[in-house]
Amino acid sequence: MSASVNEIRAFLDGWAPPATAQSYDNAGLQVGRPEAEVTRAVLALDMTPDVLSEALDMGAELIVTHHPLLFKGVKQLSPGPLVPELALRLAETGIALMSAHTNLDAAPGGVNFELARRLGLRDVTFLTGMDGALRKIVVFVPEGHARRVHRAMAEAGAGHIGHYEACAFESPGTGYFRAGPDAQPVMGEKVQDEARDELERVAEVRLEMEVASWLVPQVVKAMTEAHPYEEVAHDIYPLDRASDSAGLGAVGVLDRAEPLGAFLDRVCKALETRTVRFAGHEDQDIERVAVCGGSGSSFLAAARASGADVYVTSDVTYHTWFDLMRGDGTLPMAMVDPGHYESEYCTEELLQRRLSDAFPDISWHVTTTRTSPVKNWIGSHDLQRT
Repeated sequence: MSASVNEIRAFLDGWAPPATAQSYDNAGLQVGRPEAEVTRAVLALDMTPDVLSEALDMGAELIVTHHPLLFKGVKQLSPGPLVPELALRLAETGIALMSAHTNLDAAPGGVNFELARRLGLRDVTFLTGMDGALRKIVVFVPEGHARRVHRAMAEAGAGHIGHYEACAFESPGTGYFRAGPDAQPVMGEKVQDEARDELERVAEVRLEMEVASWLVPQVVKAMTEAHPYEEVAHDIYPLDRASDSAGLGAVGVLDRAEPLGAFLDRVCKALETRTVRFAGHEDQDIERVAVCGGSGSSFLAAARASGADVYVTSDVTYHTWFDLMRGDGTLPMAMVDPGHYESEYCTEELLQRRLSDAFPDISWHVTTTRTSPVKNWIGSHDLQRT
């Protein structure tokens, strides 16, 4: 059995909607035909020549990466620079390439939740919800039909609030209308005399539900199909509140507090690295942990506001470390930078688990290649300053 590239993309889009990706991103299908069939696939953090060689050796038809190959503008596909040459070779060999990047960062159970799981955290939630991602749909339904419309909207994805589903509110009222000569009213009568000014009065219910912005089209479609009227009066407006169905970073707690030194060992073991950069005192207690895979310096304030004892992220610039400090030089929160690759390569096994469950007949192969070109060298000499 196999599945098409498009079917696999649709699954990933359902889990990590493209609408949740950052504006600068370029996630999705990068190279290949949507209708191509897939029986074998390679999963990697980055697209590299070694990953392509693995795919060719095993006869894979698809490569799925976290980081997009085509991220910035490419003006020609020709041998030489890494990106255009790899794109050219993919096109020549017929291997499709797709990526799930910042949309997978923002997904429930996505990259940051996987990083938190690797570190042994429980009670994990988003570090910060996604702004601008919530909508309210209000629809006016004749009495006796509200239950059906509510059910249809809920099944299409509306009404999710935290751990609750199908959340809605309704209030009674009266709807007024005059059916024109071309209308087909379910209730009331068509206007036969243009001079007639009487209005139909119908007992109706105002039904309102929250919905993620990317689900609005399918919820409106389900609502319209379940509604008895041919013209469905409804409103859609944004909510000035962060969504809890998509977000960035994650925060959770360890089963028990431990010294920062022990936590650093935990990070090294979980992320298979011998070195990390950190700020903090090795004997300070760590229990509440904030994480953001990849470049997460911009969420430093959110990590502090969450009450975290330590923040694990990467690509921390030199001066950002000073942003941790109080005026007296003390640190209210420790910070650990294991490296960009180290904080996100867990995405490979995360993708393997989810895609294997969704498409069990496809062989999902996690690359054996360390895709990062960056290595660490540990010197053997004594240090004058520590």
